[in-house]
Amino acid sequence: MNMLLKKQTVWLLTMLSLVVVLSVYYMTTPENPQSNVALVDNEKQSEKQADDKAPAEDTKQQADEKSGTKEDSKTEGSAEDVKKETAKNAKESAVVSSTDSDELFTALRLELNDERSQLKEEYQEVAASKNVTPAEVSKAMDKIDELSKLGEKEATLETLIKAKGYSDALVRADGKQVQITVKTEKHSKTKANQIIQLVKKEMGPKEVAVEFQPTK
Repeated sequence: MNMLLKKQTVWLLTMLSLVVVLSVYYMTTPENPQSNVALVDNEKQSEKQADDKAPAEDTKQQADEKSGTKEDSKTEGSAEDVKKETAKNAKESAVVSSTDSDELFTALRLELNDERSQLKEEYQEVAASKNVTPAEVSKAMDKIDELSKLGEKEATLETLIKAKGYSDALVRADGKQVQITVKTEKHSKTKANQIIQLVKKEMGPKEVAVEFQPTK
C-alpha cells in the first residue's frame, strides 16, 4: 500500500513539473512570430521601393532638364527664325515699294502721253477739215506745235532734275500749272525750292507743285 502511494506521488509531481515547464515555455515564446516576420518583410519592401523610386526621380529630373534645354534651344531657334523672317519681309516690302513706285511713274507717263496724243489727233482733224475757216486751221496747228514744245520742255526738265541726283522725275505741265513728281530717298523744303526755281527758269512764271516719292 505504501509502495503504491509513493508511485502515485511521484507521478503527480512529474505531471506538475511538466505542467510548469510547459507554462514557462508558452509564456516566454512570442505570441505572433509571423507578425514579426511580416514586419521585417514590409520594412525590406519599403526600403526597396524607396531605392527604386530614387533613381526614377533622378531619371525624371534629368529628363526634365533635357526637356528644358530643348525648349530653350527651340525658343532661341524660333526667335532667330522670326528675326530672319522679319528681315526677309522687310526686304521684300522694300522691293515691292520700289516696284510700285516705278509702276506709278510708268503709268503716269503713259497717261500723259495718251492725253497728249488724243489732243493732237483732235487738232489734226480740225486742221484737215474742209468745214473750218483758215483761222481755225491755224489755231489748231499752233496747238499741235505747243503740245510738241511742251513735251520737249517736260523732257528737258526731267533730265535736269535727275542730274541733281534724284532717282527719277516726272514733269506734267497743264496751262499755268506744273506738277513735279520726284523719286528720292530724302527730301526737304530747300530741295523743293531748288526744283521750283529750275522749273520757272525753263517754263516761265508757273504755279509749281513738287511731290516727293520715296525710293524705298
